[in-house]
Amino acid sequence: MRKIAESTVRRLSLYLRFLEEFEEQGASTVSSDALAGRGGTTSAQVRKDLSFFGSFGKRGLGYEVPTLKTQLREILGLGRRYRVVVVGAGKIGSALVQYGGFGARGFDLVAIYDNDPKKIGKLWNGLTVRDAAQLEKDLKHEHADIAAIVTPGDAAQAVADRLVACGINAILNFAPVQLQVPESVAVKTVNLVLELEALSYVLANR
Repeated sequence: MRKIAESTVRRLSLYLRFLEEFEEQGASTVSSDALAGRGGTTSAQVRKDLSFFGSFGKRGLGYEVPTLKTQLREILGLGRRYRVVVVGAGKIGSALVQYGGFGARGFDLVAIYDNDPKKIGKLWNGLTVRDAAQLEKDLKHEHADIAAIVTPGDAAQAVADRLVACGINAILNFAPVQLQVPESVAVKTVNLVLELEALSYVLANR
């Protein structure tokens, strides 16, 4: 599979959201200029991003909104549903489970785990917090596609090792550490401190 930059994939996700908004507003076609304007980029960048995956739109007419929306969903792998487990029932884990927008995008949160006896058995948004000790047993019988690690940093690598051993090939990591996993496992790390520092740079250099 051809290597596509993560920044390109992120923009495709944004284009998809913009297309959904344009469709809700009754637009049947949209130009690269319009997509670029919403995404804070250029029309040339929009065309370049889409060109990695084929030929879209017609010169002078733009893109058909429903058609491009469907094609982007296919490119992003959103033509199916994904089962997601969360490991760590702290504040961020709780927020993930209680957020209602994942299901609409095809991501079904099916289980949450923790090793704190005070949290195990609690009901969060229809999910009962499970004992992390039963993770391997559950994943053997209940398939999952993606795991979110929302543990303290010192526990994250051990959790990742367990998940990989269970056959999980995609991890969303909220722990403040760099996980070491096999090349076949995709890891996306959400580091809130880095994001805040990026904003600090923008403010300091205006």
